[in-house]
Amino acid sequence: VQLQASGGGLVQAGGSLRLSCLASGRTFSSYTMGWFRQAPGKEREFVATFFRNSGTYYADSVKGRFTISRDNARNTVYLQMNSLKPEDTAVYYCAADSSLILTSITRAGLYDYWGQGTQVTVSS
Repeated sequence: VQLQASGGGLVQAGGSLRLSCLASGRTFSSYTMGWFRQAPGKEREFVATFFRNSGTYYADSVKGRFTISRDNARNTVYLQMNSLKPEDTAVYYCAADSSLILTSITRAGLYDYWGQGTQVTVSS
């Protein structure tokens, strides 16, 4: 599986961005698709996951502001980010895995496939 993330950019606080992650492969719909982010000097952290084809989960820091969705016909997962804050500034990565269990979805080290990252910068 190859992942290609896009959609990052510079936005003012309170603004919105939509990230996209295009995946290769014929079994996309069965994969758990996640978004993680990494700010300078910090560890990569969980943002949101679409668990297989059944449910969405969010970090507390983005709940109510970010929405993850997927279009299986287009092999694409999206992250709609609203009400952005300067602390959302980071490189955002999409990730995929076919065998994660629900209790492991926040653990970056367990995802097998990663995209190249897209920079999101939120100015105050």
